[in-house]
Amino acid sequence: MDADAFVNLVANFADPTVGSVSSEDRLIGTDGKPSGEGAYVRYEMWLRRLESKVNTLVGLSGSFFAARKVVCQDFSGDVQSDFRTLLTSVKLGYRGVSDPEMIGYYRDLADEKKEFDRKVRTVLRGITVFFRHVEFLNPIRYGLFAYQYFCHKLLRWCVPFFLVIALVANLLLVFSVPYFLVVMAGQVIFYGAALLAWRQGESSARLLKIPMYFLMANYAILVAWCKYFSGKRVVLWTPSER
Repeated sequence: MDADAFVNLVANFADPTVGSVSSEDRLIGTDGKPSGEGAYVRYEMWLRRLESKVNTLVGLSGSFFAARKVVCQDFSGDVQSDFRTLLTSVKLGYRGVSDPEMIGYYRDLADEKKEFDRKVRTVLRGITVFFRHVEFLNPIRYGLFAYQYFCHKLLRWCVPFFLVIALVANLLLVFSVPYFLVVMAGQVIFYGAALLAWRQGESSARLLKIPMYFLMANYAILVAWCKYFSGKRVVLWTPSER
């Protein structure tokens, strides 16, 4: 971190409403080219900037974040530090913000199995923290953040179930109304593009990598739910080798 970046970081805490500050992530592909996850990361960072303007972040970047000393008093190693720190900030009446001047770079994993396992661990830890702190769903006490907490976290983790429901419903309605035939064709093309990208690997077209990553990410979420309901938890976080 250079001097200018440090000064900018400290300046965020001049706002008395700010309890934690998050960096923004940048993904560096192993081949130096954009990937499906790179597109997702850019979308996620855009959402964070909007959340900072409207109210507060719902999570901090694990790569780098800063918080007031009072926010770190209740610091437990058995849950995600980035998620937990943001929740503590909100609980104490502060908010979390994203700093576009603070950039955390990390390299995409070449080993898809390790990348998939990392996603499962991340979601499993997130689900665990979420259900340990359902009090944040109370809009009377936490206002807009309760809505953000529900939508940004729980609804996002429910997407795999929504995808299955949408596909089954489409199959039942496909021959009843022409509209559903078009929707069915769209789903087949999307899933087919994802499968093609998976078969082609690194040589696949950039646009094909986006649906592939989308499906892989949601499958990882589904696996994380299965692990959660089976009682499995991730206590010690082991960073993936990059």
